[in-house]
Amino acid sequence: MEDIRIIEVKQSVFADNDADAQRLRDQLKQEKTFLLNLMSSPGSGKTTTLLALAKELEGKLRWAVMEADIDSVVDAKTMENAGVKAIQIHTGGMCHLDADMTRQGLSCLDTSELDLVILENVGNLVCPAEFDTGAVKNITILSVPEGDDKPLKYPLMYETCDLLVINKIDVLDYFDFDCEKVVEYAKMRNPEIEVLFVSAKTGEGIGELASWVVEAVKHWNC
Repeated sequence: MEDIRIIEVKQSVFADNDADAQRLRDQLKQEKTFLLNLMSSPGSGKTTTLLALAKELEGKLRWAVMEADIDSVVDAKTMENAGVKAIQIHTGGMCHLDADMTRQGLSCLDTSELDLVILENVGNLVCPAEFDTGAVKNITILSVPEGDDKPLKYPLMYETCDLLVINKIDVLDYFDFDCEKVVEYAKMRNPEIEVLFVSAKTGEGIGELASWVVEAVKHWNC
């Protein structure tokens, strides 16, 4: 009896996407456009954080947002109403974006006129972390109501990200959330990850987040 041939489809898909993502990064490097991938679970405050960030980035960077969702144009309209150029990407039921979908979204923007594009990925702590979008840096937001144990439960998200933003610190008094523990857990997964504490509602810490973004873009364009 002959051996059954096994095809590692998932491995092939990831390898193809990784190569495509690197090509996209190289292209954006030539154009001096910084792509930032923002990930988190639904309701953590991605869009609200971007709205707060918009005020801090005004006059500092030329930027736009790509909003990724399974359906609706709610987030794109929210950003446009705030004066930020935005497009909406529908993923056709998929819970993540890959490099090709990201490229399609970028094709609708004039990236030659942009210093920064922020991709607000689909709200999910699993799938988005598995696929390289072609971004230069990855950020994940964890909100206080979600609990401080998420880095223990969703390791790849924190292993993949360069920055962890703890949002909704204005409600720390109402939740059993240990700030020291969440940093410890995140560093267990990724010793190099940076951590910032913010409140998109009150604006606390948003200035530091904006500075992190500006410095990252500046370094990319050197």
